[in-house]
Amino acid sequence: MNDPTTIRRLYGRRQGHALRAGQAALVEELLPRVSVPTDGDLSAARLFGDDRPMQVEIGFGAGEHLAAQAAAAPDTGFVGCEPFLNGVVGALGHIRDGALENVRLHMGDALEVVERLPDASLERVYLLHPDPWPKARHAKRRMMNHGPLDLIARKLKPGAEFRLGTDDPTYCRWSMMVMDQRRDFTWLADGPQDFLTRPADWPETRYERKARRQGHEVWYFRYRRI
Repeated sequence: MNDPTTIRRLYGRRQGHALRAGQAALVEELLPRVSVPTDGDLSAARLFGDDRPMQVEIGFGAGEHLAAQAAAAPDTGFVGCEPFLNGVVGALGHIRDGALENVRLHMGDALEVVERLPDASLERVYLLHPDPWPKARHAKRRMMNHGPLDLIARKLKPGAEFRLGTDDPTYCRWSMMVMDQRRDFTWLADGPQDFLTRPADWPETRYERKARRQGHEVWYFRYRRI
């Protein structure tokens, strides 16, 4: 098995623009109540108080996809991981506005959380528009590498789903190459329309809308854990 710690270092900014007073209050008051515990195993019972199904979103951006999925499945526990503070603030706003009780957040490295979840405990993992790291010398920084995928595969239940979205052609080709080498996932696509059309239960994100405004194609990949 490849070591998922090969991408442990987080690159890039952790915070963008300064927070407004209301945003700072969300971080101070709401974030501690919905944060993933910093140590120990992370069972559904510990995170949500009961033995419910769980899903994880790696890098949730501003949190609109995470919040929409959580609102659509209130009996499922959602864990969102995002290293960017302004993205976390966006998710906190969605949690507050939607009165979502089934979301937990981690501001930092997603793999630190995923590896603490029980094996075969997840029904779905989302990786939507990850940083493509387009230069060849940075390829090892991509989340779509065998180390992180080994870990994700171990945490998914048999028959569970891994979803990837990207508008970057290089990342698209790279991801297809990597996934084609694996025997623990099967691609849920029979033809081009299956990965060129956003599924009905895949809420659109602002990043995706921006990509389309810029004339980018967007690809939607769904894989089942064998």
